Amino acid sequence: MVFLNPQPGDEELASLPDSNRPSAGDSEKKRQNGDDLARGKFYFSEIRRYRGLSTGRLLLAGLDEGDLAARAEKEGWQVTQQNGDLKNNDAGQFDLCILSNALERSRSPLAFLKEIHQMLKPGGTLFITAPSTDSPQARLMQKRWPEFKAEHLAYFDKQTIQTALFIAGFRDLIVQSNGMNGLMAFSKKVEVRPQEVLSVIVPAFNEAATLGVLMESLLQKELPNLQLEIIVVESNSTDGTREIALKFQNHPRVTLVLEDAPRGKGHAVRVGLKVASGDYVLIQDADLEYDLEDYDALVGELVAGRHAFVLGSRHGGQNVMKMRQFTGQRSLSLIFNTGHWFFTALINVLFLQRLRDPFTMFKVFRRDCLCGLELECDRFDFDYELLVKLIRKGYRPVELPVNYRSRSYSDGKKVRMFRDPLSWLKVLVWLRWIKIDPMATVEKTRLSLSGQESSASAKAGGTPVPI
Repeated sequence: MVFLNPQPGDEELASLPDSNRPSAGDSEKKRQNGDDLARGKFYFSEIRRYRGLSTGRLLLAGLDEGDLAARAEKEGWQVTQQNGDLKNNDAGQFDLCILSNALERSRSPLAFLKEIHQMLKPGGTLFITAPSTDSPQARLMQKRWPEFKAEHLAYFDKQTIQTALFIAGFRDLIVQSNGMNGLMAFSKKVEVRPQEVLSVIVPAFNEAATLGVLMESLLQKELPNLQLEIIVVESNSTDGTREIALKFQNHPRVTLVLEDAPRGKGHAVRVGLKVASGDYVLIQDADLEYDLEDYDALVGELVAGRHAFVLGSRHGGQNVMKMRQFTGQRSLSLIFNTGHWFFTALINVLFLQRLRDPFTMFKVFRRDCLCGLELECDRFDFDYELLVKLIRKGYRPVELPVNYRSRSYSDGKKVRMFRDPLSWLKVLVWLRWIKIDPMATVEKTRLSLSGQESSASAKAGGTPVPI
């Protein structure tokens, strides 16, 4: 995070000229040009796309940039404006809060967001506009960026704003660019649980030799200040894996999903993601190649708020053959390591990254990162799809070293040496050029759910319930 240091005292801050508030002449010129009208209209249009909100109680905190209050009242909102301390007697009263030219002026942005959280109704929406340090203008102008002002005390980018919102109790986060200079952040209030939950997704197909051992170890695993939710997706194995999985179906920490046919590892993980209810998600192979002792370090980065997306890197250090070592099969090790280096380089070039192990199954992230993303791949290409779509949504993964014991084909390895790499090439080209639009996905999902509820209500003879 970037902040002003040293910061002005309260008296000095109050005496500073407000460079964000336009002069009367500038305001009149903007009104004549329709700039303010267009901006306010656009903001409320995006808010409707995000949650379908059109009326209710609105808290407008900060400067009234672009006559937002007038625009809101014109659209039917009951507006309360606050430019200072929030009133506790209004707690839980608002459907929507807009922070315009407000968060960057707060000495304690996280405390401010928690106050806003209290002011909103359950499920209430928060919309933020703010300068962004990763905006095109900020990256181009660097220290000469016009938003570096004495009255701006804190600065955010797309990642830090999401982390702050997550810690303050907001979910369903979507951050978009607001032109050349800033960002728009959309989020929904949720009630924070007394203890956070980690969802461990275990896709299992023909893993009878290892699933039982893995499950016993998982059920004994304890993480500080976290509950574990274990989701096993069994894909109708032929070697007795389903019978082993059924032994754990009544355990309170286990959710068992039984598929009627194997559709690929990626499909199983996608099914698990739909079931997961945790604050964080970790994908765990059922073959014991990955070490459960690495959970603490991987998840710790998320819980501490330092990162939203962590990769457990198997490759690196002085031993470049560390990741793929098959006893007595040096040629197979060379083939796999060469393929790993090739696809890693391809991902880094295509998506401007500096990763060492993008193909790791140890992908750990806040579940909220998936908001607005559609995942489609069914086989091992899902690893690339999940990684790239999170990157293109704006998350920067951090890599931490993990232990890894690679198994050979005789032990049950399922990657196909020729067919799967071809599918990876195809999916990487697809991921490079497809449009990633989380807001459009959220809007489509909301309208779909609204249509389903309306249909069900019509069949029952009732009236549709608004979303």
